[in-house]
Amino acid sequence: MDTIALILSIIGSLNWGLVGIFQFDLVAWLFGGQDGVVSRIIYALVGLAGLWCITLLFRKGQRAMNE
Repeated sequence: MDTIALILSIIGSLNWGLVGIFQFDLVAWLFGGQDGVVSRIIYALVGLAGLWCITLLFRKGQRAMNE
């Protein structure tokens, strides 16, 4: 689950980089615009993955403290 969340977060950050630098939304372009059902599902999955990745910060810190 951690790997999937990390991959989705990377995809999201690359997409935001494209939006910020070139004003080009790759997800919307590939999947039928920002209002397309598939695009919205991908945006939601990326958002959930970002939330999941927050837990990685705390789990990594706890492992280091327990060792």
